Amino acid sequence: MNLATSSAWIDRFLSAEPPRSKSLVMTVLGDAIAPHGGAVWLGSLIELVAPLAVTDRLTRTSVFRLVNEGWLIASREGRRSRYLLSPQALPRVARANRRIYSKPGLHWDGRWVLLLTPNGSLDADQRSALRRELQWDGFAMLAAGVLAHPAPDLTSLGEILRRNDAEGRLFACTATELPGVASRPLPELVAEGWDLSGVAAQYRHFIDTFAQLETLLLDDIEPQTAFMVRTLLVHAYRRLQLHDPMLPLELLPAQWPGTQAYELARSIYLRTFARAEEHVLEVLRREDPQAPGADTGFYERFGGLPKDG
Repeated sequence: MNLATSSAWIDRFLSAEPPRSKSLVMTVLGDAIAPHGGAVWLGSLIELVAPLAVTDRLTRTSVFRLVNEGWLIASREGRRSRYLLSPQALPRVARANRRIYSKPGLHWDGRWVLLLTPNGSLDADQRSALRRELQWDGFAMLAAGVLAHPAPDLTSLGEILRRNDAEGRLFACTATELPGVASRPLPELVAEGWDLSGVAAQYRHFIDTFAQLETLLLDDIEPQTAFMVRTLLVHAYRRLQLHDPMLPLELLPAQWPGTQAYELARSIYLRTFARAEEHVLEVLRREDPQAPGADTGFYERFGGLPKDG
């Protein structure tokens, strides 16, 4: 296919890597709806995602499932349905946004955080749910009941423990190497706990795919096209963050592609966000003339977005 335009690139991307509908709807909620009060009428959401090959039926099914999973609260006004990000979902959306829009690469102080879950402290379902969330947050399971991370987000860790009713049920401690004791250096735990080769390959694929798009973007990109590009960009980049353990710089391989992927994502976002916002507000205000503009946090994404576009 001729990739002479960004629209052609979008068509090719949707054909080659069609996103799952519920996941794409979640991306739109986090990237485009959350900054505008976190609420959207179903008709507006359908209009936003329709050009991205998500049908009316798939959108309805997606929001139904997100309500059942506790992400959304539904309400009705006559025949219209309105959806609001739930209070319990907001910290999770904020945590995901910190990972997506913040520059990667913290420096390491040489300490590890260890989480120890004694037998019987959690039932099987709690243990499984907690392990799944902690691994999404970058923790690795080093042994049965032992998870570790060299530089976790402690705010996120506290939220995860509260949400899974695990506060006071496990031990959390820090560990450093013991001087004078013949042992393997702690940084070698990275190779034991995390397979970074797959993550690096995904970053390189992202770079190859979206670098082609960057060369096609025009200064006068249409608002709807800008929204589509921004959404697909964030959706693809968000999926990478689900697999990246966010290790500190000192523990990453040399020339880590995550850094280049972030700079590419930032470049494309900066070139599309303003026109995309025009489209989002136009769609939202057709059903809700009082829909607010983007909040302050929106303009802090990717190190700062110019408010004048």
